[in-house]
Amino acid sequence: MIADFKNFVSKNPGLLKYVKEGSMTWQKFYEIYDLYGEKEEVWKEYIQKPKEEAVQQTATQALGFTDILTWLKTADLSKVEEGINSVQRVIGVLQDLGGTPTSEAKTTSYKPRPLYKHFED
Repeated sequence: MIADFKNFVSKNPGLLKYVKEGSMTWQKFYEIYDLYGEKEEVWKEYIQKPKEEAVQQTATQALGFTDILTWLKTADLSKVEEGINSVQRVIGVLQDLGGTPTSEAKTTSYKPRPLYKHFED
């Protein structure tokens, strides 16, 4: 019976939402399953139909897309450009600091002055 319940839960992952919210427990779900089985009338309030989930996901995606469009319409493009330029400058400075030495630095080497020479004589 427990294996059947686990199989039922794996078919209906929407039950997990109610357990995470704290409105139901796995024990209560198991008791309902034990009494009524997989009858649709009992599980109707806990299990959403795939069509309803698809409509909700589409609405959420559309809302996100409209939010992006609204932001693009109201965004000050000069401020965005300034931000991008400042990020590019920071990246350039970090590359200069952390980069490998250039070829000029490799060819130029320090030559110590001989000990017996004073004031370029």
